Amino acid sequence: MPYPLHGSTAEPTTDTVGYRGPTACAAAGITYRQLDYWARTGLVEPSVRPAQGSGTQRLYSFRDVVVLKIVKRFLDTGVALQNIRTAVHHLRDRGPRDLDRMTLMSDGATVYECTSPDEVVGLLQGGQGIFGIAVGVVWRDVESALSQLHGERVDTGETLIGHNPSDELARRRNRAV
Repeated sequence: MPYPLHGSTAEPTTDTVGYRGPTACAAAGITYRQLDYWARTGLVEPSVRPAQGSGTQRLYSFRDVVVLKIVKRFLDTGVALQNIRTAVHHLRDRGPRDLDRMTLMSDGATVYECTSPDEVVGLLQGGQGIFGIAVGVVWRDVESALSQLHGERVDTGETLIGHNPSDELARRRNRAV
């Protein structure tokens, strides 16, 4: 049975590649003003590198960009910001496999997590779900968008053009040959 999401306090993980604000905006379909506001208010903070004074660039992880796109979709459908905050906290706790199978449903007042088609149907039959976001689809959309944009290696600062997060292993294999 699907259940309402509740906040948590788990630490987000960082990736080996980060994305600057304009890249994160382009991939998530948001404005830089939204990104800045969400970071300053703690809705979606960059997990790779937060802004530290004047002149520093925030770096967002791939997962952060996925969450940004989910937040945008929730806002577009009229979900209250407090409910979005709860969903964001919940998403931070979940592993990639969990996210790929997850559908977030909402009736505008509550956000529910569904991990199977039966849970989605049950929620709809109960009259609770009005719309859903298939997180795995959002994940793949962001992956596709970021493969056309610039990333940055966290350890060296090297710019990666057309970086596809899921293809890192294949690239390393090709370099070894």
